[in-house]
Amino acid sequence: MDGADTSQGEKKKRRDYTSAELASGLVHLLDVEEIDVDLYRGRRNPGGRGRVFGGQVIGQALNAAVGSIDDERQVHSLHAYFMRPGDEDFPIIYRVERDYDGGSFSNRRVIAMQRGKPILNMTASFQRPEAGLTHQVDLGDVAMPDELPTEVELLRKMKDQIPEPFYRFMTRPRPIEMRPVDPWSPVDPRKREPRRQIWIRATDMASDNQVMHRAILAFASDMALLSTCMQPHGISWMTRKMQSASLDHAVWFHEDVDMADWLLYDTDSPWSGGGRGFNRGQLFTRDGRLVASTAQEGLIRVRDD
Repeated sequence: MDGADTSQGEKKKRRDYTSAELASGLVHLLDVEEIDVDLYRGRRNPGGRGRVFGGQVIGQALNAAVGSIDDERQVHSLHAYFMRPGDEDFPIIYRVERDYDGGSFSNRRVIAMQRGKPILNMTASFQRPEAGLTHQVDLGDVAMPDELPTEVELLRKMKDQIPEPFYRFMTRPRPIEMRPVDPWSPVDPRKREPRRQIWIRATDMASDNQVMHRAILAFASDMALLSTCMQPHGISWMTRKMQSASLDHAVWFHEDVDMADWLLYDTDSPWSGGGRGFNRGQLFTRDGRLVASTAQEGLIRVRDD
């Protein structure tokens, strides 16, 4: 489980959450409250400070869109643009526009707002299930998650090199467990190929609701993606004067998703320039099925001032 530091000092300062509590907390966070027709309120992240995590806004926006969709149809793609950083001190309001309902597809547009200003625009497309021509790329050979240490275990080995506030934030109890195949250090980000492979899963996920599993995948898909385009330049989000943020984010769902089991998040970055980096991702099950793909462009700027 991706949880709290095991040192005695850390245990005294913060509670040890069970994996079941972390999973139910994530489901509760991504669920949205209906306050009127096609108008929803997103919950604040307990203990959250500063900027809202982009994956949270996407996951909540997707659940808001689902509220207006026939139960038979499942989301197959979403495209989101981040305009302003969300503030953890305020709830997020989601307004849903029912742009299209056809025989096979439905389209929804969601505007996420805080204090009267939009922070995200998202379009999502839903499809009635049907059979079709099938093919996919091969996963290839990769180390299995049971053979790998967790990201938190790796960070504990670097504790003396990480400022205390960053260390506490990076090792806090989280509902998404991550196990890198070939670890990349944010403390010593040496130049390397722009590709990462990380196994991810939701800890102790009890819900079998496919809508929520897809929302959790959307939430987790914003993790570790933007940093892929930093690797060839030997920088990380911990680099001094580094400014980074997601600009837009897209997810395509190919099959039903089980976030309770491990998925390999295989990411690469074919390009960066103009203060932006472009990243792609594919999510595979352990038996090699491709269940989702992602793409993201983000701000990567090393400031001169």
